[in-house]
Amino acid sequence: QVRLTESGGGLLPAGGSLRLSCVHSSWHGSMYAMGWFRQAPGQGREFVGAITWNNGNGYYADSVKGRFTISRDRAKNTIYLQMNYLKPEDTAIYYCAAKNYPSIANMKSGEADSWGQGTQVTVSS
Repeated sequence: QVRLTESGGGLLPAGGSLRLSCVHSSWHGSMYAMGWFRQAPGQGREFVGAITWNNGNGYYADSVKGRFTISRDRAKNTIYLQMNYLKPEDTAIYYCAAKNYPSIANMKSGEADSWGQGTQVTVSS
């Protein structure tokens, strides 16, 4: 099973930027995609974005398109979530996830094989 470790969360004012990182380790096998989900207080976990591991294609939720960018560094076994123009409604715990096999459509609906412990992002108004 893949072990995922997030970092980079914090507290910042609206309009600011933040970059989250997620390192995967203990990986023995295939990796199709990694991505980010978030969960705000009192709400369910929602898909934020994902990137395919081999070709680096990015996929985003409509709520973050144009503001958030996912990238990967295969040599470091790491993905990043660059978040710009943050809004108070982006406040949530952000979770890294990994999926061993297709598809992105399944991942968007919440399917993943491994999850990180989460990192808090708080955006003040």
